Amino acid sequence: MDLQTLQQECLACRRCGLCESRTHVVFGQGVPNAEVLFVGEGPGANEDAQGQPFVGRSGQLLDHYLEAVDLNREKNVYIANIVKCRPPQNRDPLPEESAACLPWLRQQFQLLRPKIIVCLGRIAAQQLIEPGFSVTRDHGKFFDKHGTLFMATYHPAALLRYPVNKPAVFGDFVALREKIAQVCEHTY
Repeated sequence: MDLQTLQQECLACRRCGLCESRTHVVFGQGVPNAEVLFVGEGPGANEDAQGQPFVGRSGQLLDHYLEAVDLNREKNVYIANIVKCRPPQNRDPLPEESAACLPWLRQQFQLLRPKIIVCLGRIAAQQLIEPGFSVTRDHGKFFDKHGTLFMATYHPAALLRYPVNKPAVFGDFVALREKIAQVCEHTY
């Protein structure tokens, strides 16, 4: 199976109740040979309307940070979410919704085989790194899980609410760029 076939299957997903209110499934976006995978918690209103991850104000901010370290969703990264459909009123995904959707993300991971996964926010970090993960305490640190490096940083939407954390996130992205230079085949 390839990424495009998986996406077509995911677009018809009815594994949880989020499918009832969605406009679009937000499968993911980026290049299939990406060595860095960014994972958020779930689509917001703009993402649901357009069917692409991180396209609203928080997506613009994410793109700004990516550009600052020579990353770009059209050239060298892939962006996805824990859940592929928007939770109502942008609430946190329920445990059963995350559990229903995680197999899609696992299959994306198996096809992409990234060397580094960056969790955007607490929800993604607690799902992918460890349940008790604290972004405030452990952002920017790398964790090796079965040969794949994981790192978490603040979610871009949180930065829009609390801009005081923007310098810390910039530091996380600089650390990411340095880690990419150490472990990835491509130079960005």
